[in-house]
Amino acid sequence: MAAMAAILATVVVGVVSVGVVFAARSQAVTGADAAALAAAVATYPSAATAPPGQVAASVARANGATLISCSCRVDLSMQKRVVTVVVAIPVDAPILGRLSIRAGARAEFDPRLWLGR
Repeated sequence: MAAMAAILATVVVGVVSVGVVFAARSQAVTGADAAALAAAVATYPSAATAPPGQVAASVARANGATLISCSCRVDLSMQKRVVTVVVAIPVDAPILGRLSIRAGARAEFDPRLWLGR
């Protein structure tokens, strides 16, 4: 009976660990998507309140993530541009310990569509 309880406890802790990692992954993906979308708009100076990297970092932070990288340079042209970001979320999972869950996202911004042209 004691062995069965130990096995059951191990399985439960393992399932909880996997659940924590999947939840963090989902949060990281959401943070990356939001950061990429915000940074894409911020690459067009008329639409920006701050540099794209700062905007991406702020939005990532608001979603519980840390911005790792942002390929999001300011572009004065009316051409489409693509922004790529990578974010990370630290998580403490039972058995697995402290992990850094990363996610990346891309977003495209077309100033002409934004301006209604």
